[in-house]
Formats: sequence, structure tokens, C-alpha cells
Amino acid sequence: MTGEEERAIAAEFGKAVNMTAGELKRWLDTDESKAVGQKDGGGESTGHESGRKIVELLHKKESALTEQDYAHMRKVIGYVHRHLAQRPSGDVRETRWRYSLMNWGHDPLK
Repeated sequence: MTGEEERAIAAEFGKAVNMTAGELKRWLDTDESKAVGQKDGGGESTGHESGRKIVELLHKKESALTEQDYAHMRKVIGYVHRHLAQRPSGDVRETRWRYSLMNWGHDPLK
């Protein structure tokens, strides 16, 4: 991957993830966060696990990012874009749709 590709991914990730590391970490500790998403084997949901990885990514210096980090950033970008396109009608403040997006670092109310 070229430096230009890495910069493009990082920029798009920065647009998709609109929560700070602190906001996301606090969110992940809530019951609402833990209650949404697909769970593999009854444990932690995919989105919740992703949120923990996003917190780590937000704390990393760009020079320390790995190929795996950029791959996860692309996964986050794709998830956020797909789910934003599925926005339900009406007030979304207390919806599973919003909570799921927040696990991936995006609060649609921001």
C-alpha cells in the first residue's frame, strides 16, 4: 500500500469516525452498547469488538499504523457508509440502529 493510499484511508476513517476515543470508550461501557450487534458464540458483538479496536487506532500515531490497522479502518468506513444508507425514519436517538453505529465510532446525531 502506498503512502497516498494510507493517507486517503486515514482521511476517510476520520470522516466516518466522528466520536473521540474518550467518547467511544465511555459508550462501549454502557449496557446499550453491549446489547446490540451480531454476537459470535454469545460473547462480544462484532461491533463492540470493533469499537475497542477503533479506540486503539485513535490513540496510535499515524507512523505506527500497520497493514492490519488500515484493513480495519477500511472495514469501519464500509460499515458506517452502509448503515447510514439504512437510516430508519423518525427519531433515531434511542434506536438499535444508532447504538450499532456508535459501536463503530459514528454517532449519527453529531
